[in-house]
Formats: sequence, C-alpha cells, structure tokens
Amino acid sequence: MTPQPFKISVPQEKIDDLKTKLSLASFPDELDSAAWDLGVPLADMKRLTKAWEKWDWRQAEEKLNKVPQYHTSIKVNGFDELDIHFVWQRSEKKNAIPLLFVHGWPGSFIEALHILPLLAKPGGPAFHIVAPSLPNYGFSEGPKKRGFALAQYAETCHKLMLSLGYNEYVTQGGDWGFYVTRAIGALYPENCKASHINMIRAHAPTWSKNPLLALQHAVMPYSQRDKAGFERSAWFSKEGFGYNLTQSTKPQTLAYGLTDSPVALLAWIYEKLHDWTDNMPWSDEEILTWVSIYQFSRMGPGAAHRIYYETVHTKAGPGSLTRADLETWTSGVKLGLAYNPKELGVFPKTWCRTLGPVVYEAENDSGGHFYATEKPDWLARDLRTMFGKGGGAYGVVKERSGYDDDSRAKL
Repeated sequence: MTPQPFKISVPQEKIDDLKTKLSLASFPDELDSAAWDLGVPLADMKRLTKAWEKWDWRQAEEKLNKVPQYHTSIKVNGFDELDIHFVWQRSEKKNAIPLLFVHGWPGSFIEALHILPLLAKPGGPAFHIVAPSLPNYGFSEGPKKRGFALAQYAETCHKLMLSLGYNEYVTQGGDWGFYVTRAIGALYPENCKASHINMIRAHAPTWSKNPLLALQHAVMPYSQRDKAGFERSAWFSKEGFGYNLTQSTKPQTLAYGLTDSPVALLAWIYEKLHDWTDNMPWSDEEILTWVSIYQFSRMGPGAAHRIYYETVHTKAGPGSLTRADLETWTSGVKLGLAYNPKELGVFPKTWCRTLGPVVYEAENDSGGHFYATEKPDWLARDLRTMFGKGGGAYGVVKERSGYDDDSRAKL
C-alpha cells in the first residue's frame, strides 16, 4: 500500500461522550497534608477535569493536522496487516538522513513535533523524519492476537522505513523507543546504521564481556553525579514502579478503568508527566493534548499497555528478544547517548558504554524522561552534532550524509 495522507478527525460523539463523563465525575477524598508522594493532588485533578470539560479538542486537532501525517499497511510475520499512522517530514535536500523517531509510554508521536522545526533549520545535516504511532498507540491499529512483543514492534518500524524507500536509516528513542530501536539494531544492523537514545538501560561491565570498561569501572570511584543517579534510580524502583507491575501483569483489568473513566486516564498519565520530568512547566494545553491522544486513540487507552505484558512474558530463545538481550552489547550500530539527571534510571557512563560502539555522549545538567518535549533544543543539538560533519556518525548512511556535498558518504 502506498502511504496515504492522514488527517486526525475524532467523531463528534466521542468528544460529546468525553465531556459528559467529565461533567459527571466524582472524586475521592484526600488526607490532610497530602502531596505528590501519594499521587496526583485532589485540587489538581479537579482543576484539570474541569479544564478538560471546557477545552476545545478541535483546536488541538487543527494544530496537529498542520503536521504532515500519513498511514500505510504493514505486514508483520505471523500477524494480520496493521494500518500504521506516522508523521513524515521530508527534507528538500536529496541527501537528507532518514531518521526514525520511536516514542514510548505514556508518550506518542506528538513528542517528535518539538524537534521537527529544529532539525529543519539550515546549518546542519538535513533529515527525513518518520515518527510513527506504535501499534496500539495513537492512530495506529493494533494486533488482534497475543505474542506481539519487541521483535514485532521492531519489525513494524523497520518495514515502515523500507516501505518509504529508506533501506538505510538511523533512529532515536527513549522509554519503549529505547527497546524498540535497540531491537531494530539487533535484528537489522545492515539497515539501522546508528541510534541515539535518551533512556539508557545498562548494567555494570564484566571482565568477560567488557574488559576495558570493567577495568575503568574497577579503578575509578563513582562521581557525585553517579551517586545522584543511583539515588534517582532507587527512588524510581521503590516509589515509581507500581504502574509497571500492573501494566506488565494485568493490562486488561487496568484497561476497564482507563477506558470507561477519562478522569482515571488523566490521573494515570498526568502523574507521570509530573514525576518523570525535571520541573517541567506543563501547560494545560500540553497536558490535555497529550492525554487526549490516548482518550481518542484508535485501539482505546488500555491497549497501549499490552507491550508491557508481552515483553515481560517473552521467553528467551531463538527468534525472540527479551529486555535483557537489548541491555547488552550490540555490534555494528553506532550509538549516541544522552544522560539526563531526572531520567528514570541514571547509570554511570562505564555501564552505558557496554551497549555498543559509542560515538557521541551528552551529559546534561537538567532534564528528565521526555527529552524531546523537555529539551528539544538539546536533542536537536545531539542529532545535528552526532550526524553532522565531524560527528561520530557522519556519513553513516550510504549516499545520505545530510549535506548537498555527499563526497564522504560515497567513500
């Protein structure tokens, strides 16, 4: 199927139903001195619920539709064809680098919108940017049977890039985008030439697998930044990981609440927007647009959690990819790493360099989990530097250096 233009057009009855439910919302009580450690404060939820009831989705829809969007059918082995929605911003430069941007949960394709104008600016490498809604997310279709895990998400994205004529490309991802782009690199290293990642899952280097890094790790004491990173990681494991256990074990049960109650969906996602960022000054417009993508998603707001269950229950073996497989060395795919102090897991560089051949690193003094939204200028800087002239991944895509003069890429 040739990609067809796509316009977001939520049926009016869905908007009306949302407003009715919001108008009838009931709220729990709250303990004295309640704060964010217990969850979203009651006053915030009441205010945002009323704001959502009065909010005009059509204005947000009109704004989103100014971005070039398409949809196409992708056949994943063992599953029916899926109709995949994606943003596709093409550069006028013929040698532009194909860049696949992969979101996670509770993100969506809208995270990429912040970097589109930044990467289109002159003075650096040009990019063709493809930002799909993953299956079960946003306006993409989802599979109807079990077993659709990381290898299948990777296959979907890879085949999308091939269908657009990009036999070689680079990737960017965080959250599930980390795992999906890592899976793409592991499965299709002849096509995926480099990856930039901003949520890094890695482990201490071992003498058997990473002897040089293990030596550095053994002789170098942890820095204050490393220690602060361990504290942040410990906080997340102890105080912020409950959602993951639920989504990884009983996604269907959770889906009933999030599908029927927009207030529950708002609280479930807004908590993450607050806790997972570095004092991000979210506007109501941003919050409501973000949550509405889930509210009006093609497969419903509960379907997005199925990736958690399928990934956790993937058994190691031929033809499968587990999270553990992707948290170790992958050869042949150059890596760029962004270290943000308020990421959900913050690990020493000696750990993160065990993932593959690192050619670029950015150690940021602020920033959290949603890098493209919180720090779009810095992410654009990373990509323009990593793939620009003199960068560690310059010319990595054959005959697509990002510049009109493609001499080095042809060497």
